[in-house]
Amino acid sequence: MGEMLVNIPNILSVFRLALVPVFVAVYFSGSENSHVYATGVYIVAAITDFLDGRIARKYNLVSKLGRILDPLGDKIMTFAVLLCITIDKLVPPWAVVVFFVKEGLMAIGGLLIYKKYSDMPPANIIGKSATVVFIVVCALLMLIKDIPKVYAIALISVAIIVMLAAFVSYLVRYIKLMQSLKQLR
Repeated sequence: MGEMLVNIPNILSVFRLALVPVFVAVYFSGSENSHVYATGVYIVAAITDFLDGRIARKYNLVSKLGRILDPLGDKIMTFAVLLCITIDKLVPPWAVVVFFVKEGLMAIGGLLIYKKYSDMPPANIIGKSATVVFIVVCALLMLIKDIPKVYAIALISVAIIVMLAAFVSYLVRYIKLMQSLKQLR
């Protein structure tokens, strides 16, 4: 495993983090097509997410820092997007609350794993799927002007359900990992 701190995947993750305030500023800029431009920023962030993981695995540039920066960039960007579309009344506030609680629990679990394991396990397919679903749903909600409330709630509900399924899969993995670490003592 390449442990370089400065490599292309980590630079892409930092770039994605830097896009968060850009997204927020563009989203609330008040320009005629601000949501379209903000969606473009979000799509660029999503592309960097795809590329950083792909490059890290292909060129053996996976690092502990990258395993922290990559999901951090994803979660902060997703939270910012979700918060913006909630402020804009495109989705109900409960979606942000559920997302925030789930991510808080994931962060606590991640810290516990990192303290005991000195590394972060990679994302699984359900977690990656949840990220893709959230990107698509949030992009649709930003791009479709005057989407009926019932459709917006249905879309965000699907994204939340997939996210919760990912949470359950990570919780099962966390429990198994902690049990195996106890057995090693």
